[in-house]
Amino acid sequence: MPLVNFEVHLQYKVGAAGADFILNIEAARTAYQSVLAESLSFSQNLNVQRYEPSGTQNRFLRFRAGQGSLDVNYEASVALSHDDVAPDTVFEVPVSQLPDQVLPYLYPSRYCQSDRLTQLAMELFGQMPKGYRRIEAIQDWVRANLVFQMKSSNSMTSALETLAQRTGVCRDFAHLMISLCRALSIPARYTTGIDYGADPALGPPDFHAYVEVYLGYRWYLFDPSGVAIKTGLIRIGTGRDAADVSYATIFGDVGSEPPIIYIQASPDSAGSPLISFGALSTDDGRP
Repeated sequence: MPLVNFEVHLQYKVGAAGADFILNIEAARTAYQSVLAESLSFSQNLNVQRYEPSGTQNRFLRFRAGQGSLDVNYEASVALSHDDVAPDTVFEVPVSQLPDQVLPYLYPSRYCQSDRLTQLAMELFGQMPKGYRRIEAIQDWVRANLVFQMKSSNSMTSALETLAQRTGVCRDFAHLMISLCRALSIPARYTTGIDYGADPALGPPDFHAYVEVYLGYRWYLFDPSGVAIKTGLIRIGTGRDAADVSYATIFGDVGSEPPIIYIQASPDSAGSPLISFGALSTDDGRP
């Protein structure tokens, strides 16, 4: 059972009128992800409220901050469990058999216009045998046809724009893969974490976006950008696309610095490396 320790430090300068914040930076608590210890602190005395939308496992923080500097610090130690499954045994679930809670991840969403990509998805993947290997082919196609390039997109970039530009960051890779899966009537969702194992040449550790696809009555992890080590991915936010799980949504006049993030992972007690060549799942699909 790998253990991941990480820290998130956010720095803001709040204008004279104050500002409202919604943060999504805390590790999710799931059957496969245990938060062993965590701490949260603010440089201002705030009335912080928490809410966890039903069925999402997201842990949102909301508060109003006053004028001046605001520092937010979060630290956590998280134990991860993985089910490593033989890829060729993982099947696609017919739409008629999908659980109710999975259905929202079939539809187009703000950044994942899957209804506009049906023809492309069918041309590329429509004739392939259904199952994990088809999803793996979608992931590999996205990785091969996009160039990972920092600052090549922004918070408004959609999957269609990424497809046209052929560049992007992890967020854009994830949106395009999700869109292609949904275009084939395969549920797919957007998940945030930290980019453990990323090449230092890409910059310091940062928030990371990856994809989960519903197969064999559970969710399986995919990282179309290929920059992180899959077994070291911790779950923070889960949604239809980035609009649902931004790490910070701010209402008001606020200046910010780039987040400062530290992350370190250790192998399990048996010394197993943080490497997997199988179909990796950390969510059994229960609501």
